[in-house]
Amino acid sequence: MSILLLVATEQEIISERFINSDILISGIGMVNTTHILTEHLINNSFKYDLIINIGIAGSISSSINIGDTVEVIEDSFLELGFNDYSGFNKFKNMSLVDSFRVDPITNLRKVKAVTVNTVNSHPKYINSLPHSQKPEIESMEGAACFLVCQRFKVPCLQIRSISNQVAERNKDNWNLELAVTNLNNTVQKIINNL
Repeated sequence: MSILLLVATEQEIISERFINSDILISGIGMVNTTHILTEHLINNSFKYDLIINIGIAGSISSSINIGDTVEVIEDSFLELGFNDYSGFNKFKNMSLVDSFRVDPITNLRKVKAVTVNTVNSHPKYINSLPHSQKPEIESMEGAACFLVCQRFKVPCLQIRSISNQVAERNKDNWNLELAVTNLNNTVQKIINNL
């Protein structure tokens, strides 16, 4: 099986564990992800059987703890819309693909995510998130990967490990090491079982 592992930063992947898979470092954010993945797929003469987008994420749900590893089966671009006097609104009645749903592949907890340009830590904004989209986690790349894979008709799997709660920013409460370790252990098991 030909697998591409897509990850935003080198710090999120233990490369030596995945010598039989291609690894693509996109850079942080949806713009980098869209550009680098599109360019990579255009420049490769063969088609991947599966693209696995892996990385750390923030948990919006109190039931998802730091260190938990989850499979994202729904994702959307949170900020794609407009603001007016009523607040933020999603575009309607436009031919716009801004949300994605994929079939589950693993036995991990299945979650709904949002993809953001800005990591959220302002309490007012955080409190509004569950009411607008009901997401459980947020990342900065997931929906962009789903979009590109949909356009290129390549199966895609998104695996995230939680490094922090989405809360007022305090990096002392984060655990990047645990999240990265759990992420790589889980992804290695998934690949071995494919």
